Amino acid sequence: MSELPLRTPLFEEHLALGARMTEYAGWALPLQYSGIKDEHIAVRSSAGIFDVGHMAQLRVFGLGAQARLQSFFTNDLSRLDTIGEAQYTLICDDDGGIIEDLIVYRTGDFEYLLMVNAGNRHLVFDWMNEHLSVESQLPLPADHPADLSSMDPNFIEVVDESDRTSMIALQGPASLGIIRQLLPVETEIPKRFTVIQTRVDTIPVLLARTGYTGEDGFEILCHVSHAVSLWRVLLSFPEITPCGIGARDTLRLEMGYHLYGNELDRGVDPLSAGLMRFVALEKGEFIGRSSIEHMRQNGTPSLLAGLRVTGVIPRRGMAIMHEGAEVGRVASGTYSPTLATGIATAYLPSGLTAVGTKLDLVARSRSFQVEVVQMPFVKSTSLTPQKT
Repeated sequence: MSELPLRTPLFEEHLALGARMTEYAGWALPLQYSGIKDEHIAVRSSAGIFDVGHMAQLRVFGLGAQARLQSFFTNDLSRLDTIGEAQYTLICDDDGGIIEDLIVYRTGDFEYLLMVNAGNRHLVFDWMNEHLSVESQLPLPADHPADLSSMDPNFIEVVDESDRTSMIALQGPASLGIIRQLLPVETEIPKRFTVIQTRVDTIPVLLARTGYTGEDGFEILCHVSHAVSLWRVLLSFPEITPCGIGARDTLRLEMGYHLYGNELDRGVDPLSAGLMRFVALEKGEFIGRSSIEHMRQNGTPSLLAGLRVTGVIPRRGMAIMHEGAEVGRVASGTYSPTLATGIATAYLPSGLTAVGTKLDLVARSRSFQVEVVQMPFVKSTSLTPQKT
């Protein structure tokens, strides 16, 4: 662990539970408690909670917020026609390279909350300042007028709320029943990819029905001062298991979810990454659109593929071979507790990405059989398809 990693408000709670800690994106986070496999299975079969207080939250406010955000989000923000709706989207550079993948929540008539990867917090904030011509990063006064008709229609404000916000993810098929017991009786449970302002037990929260595990669940945002209380309330349910980032990674990889820095970076475009369903070319101009349109028409030399690996646990950076030549490297790799075998992702020449293609993986100076398979690697039992 490097010197002085950042700590979430739950750091001491993790130590008290005997967590094995690690450093991730500059933060001290639990790698595991009872064990990655046990925690993984708990989320697939019941429920688990994760400290995701390292994630960054940027709030964007102003009459011109939607129009300006549309100019660089790849997805169509106008689809969020109701306050509380959310969508997955990308920010790309002029060449179509992916700067960030994120969830955006519409939290008001002229207000959006962006959930940003911890490692990209300052990059995205600075990038937004540059491209939005932000005039101020100071929060609006609490008594700012509800009537915004006198505000400059081009004014946009970006507030980094990360330091005062904590987030806990409750994931798994049992999560819905647990949340029902903790919300006020009159509160309607949010639908998938929506967020509401409510109370969990007595704690004021933003409750989003989103997650990164492939199971039904909730991401619960609260003020940092309430994080410990919220964590303890959730842990009081015997069906909930505390989980570390090790299980979070195996869960997301089984679902084929991308991780920025592994499957995604500025050298990767949405077409190669298999994310064109989150690119609304029809909405009009946005940064990177012309490059992405060119790729869509002409193809890309490589595509992200899912791999099933026999005989070894694949790890990031291992070479993928075809007829004696290296054709790619593992982007993410792990042991799948659900499938009881190795699984991985890798960018491969487009001609080698058909399901059933046989390749080899080099590990410990030996070759192991690899087969291209369809992603996701497993099917969720607690989720049904939703529009995004």
